[in-house]
Amino acid sequence: MLNELIRKTIREMVGGGSGPPVAFLTPQGDRGLFGPESIAWRVHADFISMMIGGISSLVLQALHPQALAGVWDHSSFRKDLKGRLGRTAYFIAATTYGSHQMAHEIIEKVNRIHQHIHGSDEFGKPYIATDPRLLAWVHLTETLSFLEAYQNYRYPKLTRQEQDQYFKEMKALGEMLGAQNLPDTLKGTQEAIESYLPELHYGERAQSIIQLLDDFPSNIQSKPFVKLINKAGFINLPSWAHTKLKKPVPSTLEKILVNKGIDLIAIPIRDALKDGVAAHSLRRVYG
Repeated sequence: MLNELIRKTIREMVGGGSGPPVAFLTPQGDRGLFGPESIAWRVHADFISMMIGGISSLVLQALHPQALAGVWDHSSFRKDLKGRLGRTAYFIAATTYGSHQMAHEIIEKVNRIHQHIHGSDEFGKPYIATDPRLLAWVHLTETLSFLEAYQNYRYPKLTRQEQDQYFKEMKALGEMLGAQNLPDTLKGTQEAIESYLPELHYGERAQSIIQLLDDFPSNIQSKPFVKLINKAGFINLPSWAHTKLKKPVPSTLEKILVNKGIDLIAIPIRDALKDGVAAHSLRRVYG
């Protein structure tokens, strides 16, 4: 009963369907882009840390005027936040756990969409969604946010070598989407992100996105869960981001309380989702 309630709440949050992920069961033996031994399989299997990292990455991406402009002008994000999260969740699932065909189809679909996205940002500066530098910003902020959330909320933590391996794996995916010369280590990713700092801006558009996340649409049952995930997502941000957002850096006590809350709710959530996409994909690979 509790497990089904949790699954229903999560589906409601991301606008997902109700059925099991049977599409990930075929074709038998297909290892997909990464394979079960990859760090990407391990990191992306933990729904709760992925949700936290997802919030962090949305906040960071909103700070880049040109990256935000593409979403602002050509997406239903502001009216359909759940739909955006659901599509992002499916993309990650398909490219991480799907068959080669499933992964390549969704990558090609995204690349086709990007070809038609262009315009001017809030300062009148032109942008195109196929710009490798903008694609790299999105990729870098997502991968670092996912990795940091995993390291904060999943045990045992990844070793430094395993963290570097994660970025090496994800580099291949990012470059399939049009980014170029991506770093393949944790340090390289952190340095690459910091190179964008002079380009970032916390203006009215970014503020509206932050407000949208703060007011995430949810029913009474899921509201406490959503609030906690959102809080953890902001705590998961790098320290410089809090300065950009004109918010205080979270205190040690605040971090401890949120971490305890996440650890508590993570137990039933992980149990409820143990037969999810990753488990189905393992059956596809090994039978």
